[in-house]
Amino acid sequence: MERAERFWAEALERSRHALGSGNLVPLETELIPPQGWEPFQLRRLLSATPKHLRAQGPKPNPFRPWDPQLQVCLLGRRHLLLLNKYPVQAGHVLLITQGYEPQSGWLKGGDWSAVARVDADTSGLWFFNSCAEAGASQPHRHLQLLPRHGDQVACPLDRLVRAQLAGVGRHWPWAYKLSPRKPGDGAEALAATYHAHALSLGLGDPGSDPRPLHPYNLIFTDHWFLTVRRVREHVAGFSVNALGFAGYLLLSERSELAWLQREGPWALLQAVAARG
Repeated sequence: MERAERFWAEALERSRHALGSGNLVPLETELIPPQGWEPFQLRRLLSATPKHLRAQGPKPNPFRPWDPQLQVCLLGRRHLLLLNKYPVQAGHVLLITQGYEPQSGWLKGGDWSAVARVDADTSGLWFFNSCAEAGASQPHRHLQLLPRHGDQVACPLDRLVRAQLAGVGRHWPWAYKLSPRKPGDGAEALAATYHAHALSLGLGDPGSDPRPLHPYNLIFTDHWFLTVRRVREHVAGFSVNALGFAGYLLLSERSELAWLQREGPWALLQAVAARG
């Protein structure tokens, strides 16, 4: 599926201006050579630890109002694309609600319509952290997108995820649900998969329960849609959000590298996810 990638181009252009004004603060990291944890990628944080990775505590809402210097575009009257102030790559964007909606609430039909609108133009690795226990750093609803061209690998675990869908990969020992996705699946298909996964994992019923019963992560691409039920945000000093289940890990000043070398990344994920 060929995409125009206008949103991505606008995000890159807006990033150039925001960098010049100091409104954008990219995370400076270095890739640590693999030490038995392939295919995971472990990066060491070199810049100062951003506020959203520091000790937990009451936090203001940076999206109310949002920084106009980081605005990529409005998506109707209820959503917009915003540059992530602390991007992990160029063009890293957030899809947020213009009015306040809780990150810990259910994603709604309007959220999926906004996702589908962006996805039809610029796709990649989408992810969502449902609350602080699942790695969310802000209380205001936001999904995140790391854009990818059509021929790019979405994430380090993409091959293993696709192998599972093909019936030849090993299953993971935590509570998750994985479904295939067709490129171009719209809002209704995305919402239906989300609903089915929530019911299957015991997260509750988005149609009747007032809020999810447990923390969870979403990760989805053109080809698959993954939901993981969580029990905690960190272990051994490693903060794990949805990107951990895509194969991206971050080593901060609090992280115990020796623990990871001894136990391995799969044990890290198993420690923060609910048992399968």
